[in-house]
Amino acid sequence: MLRHVGDFSQIFGIKEYILVDGKSKGVRAYDVKNGSGLEFTILADRCLDIAGLSFKGVNCSYITKTGVVAPEYYDEQGIGFLRSYLAGFLTTCGLRNVGSPCDQDGESFPLHGRMANTPGEQVNASTEWINDVPELTISGKMREARLFGENLILSRKITVRYGENKILLQNSIENMGFKREQLHLLFHFNMGYPLLDSEAILVTPTKKLDPRDQEAQNGASAVGLCQPPTADYAEQVFYHDLNTDKAGNTSVALINKNLQLGVALHYSKNQLFNFTQWKQMGEGDYVMGMEPCNCYVGGRIDPRNANVVEYLEPGAVKNFDLTIEILNGLDEINAMIKKINNL
Repeated sequence: MLRHVGDFSQIFGIKEYILVDGKSKGVRAYDVKNGSGLEFTILADRCLDIAGLSFKGVNCSYITKTGVVAPEYYDEQGIGFLRSYLAGFLTTCGLRNVGSPCDQDGESFPLHGRMANTPGEQVNASTEWINDVPELTISGKMREARLFGENLILSRKITVRYGENKILLQNSIENMGFKREQLHLLFHFNMGYPLLDSEAILVTPTKKLDPRDQEAQNGASAVGLCQPPTADYAEQVFYHDLNTDKAGNTSVALINKNLQLGVALHYSKNQLFNFTQWKQMGEGDYVMGMEPCNCYVGGRIDPRNANVVEYLEPGAVKNFDLTIEILNGLDEINAMIKKINNL
């Protein structure tokens, strides 16, 4: 490579910077490009979540009207979360509540938990050559803790290799406190225009579909189809029980054959048993959420969570790993559809 370039940043690398405007002022960010046309932004002060993601100049992620908001503007009361909800390609929800705000045992739990507005600690960006291939990595830790309360640590490592259209997202959660804690975790992946348009489809190996409410029930027959931006569209949320391979692994994908582009998620159902689909075809609020999770999105007091709630014992660590894959061209798209349909 060095025969062709003066510096590797010409074709791949990580660029670190700090945002300076409006409510985003002070947010640490990393732009990552891996030489294949895959580019994305990680926000170190927002749980190392992924903001924008594009492939060969085509955007795949959804950015809400709030844009990037620094964590100091976070309002955890009621639905104040929505005033700093970027969405982006990935928002992490949890660690002690997912979905609706609620009160339990004298404690208030905010909408989708606090983790998405938690700055990273010990954040590190590096490039190493593994078997003669550059590997770009960003890692860090986020802490949810309070005096006389919980002490949970989320450690995250995001890795992408030069020339590959995959991102490995590795997460471990450790209970460093002295009592067991409920663990509610949802990976809120958000697909946006132009990947998302009326020609896009969501492909899942669903063996059982459970609409969250009557609004979703009304749209169940078109669950995988997308509409153009629609006035006064009411969001629809579906729970999917997915088929897996013999090892418990599963995959889902949002595909746009017109663009010959798609985004697939691969993960273990043994770690994240539930797949939540958020379908919002509104004007301006135009997004398809693909959300692997270990719970339901009605909050801790949702009766659905009573029999599935996961606990983390003192000193225990649980891992949650996902692979994001960009599907480039009809051959890769058709192969992924076949793989998912065969699960």
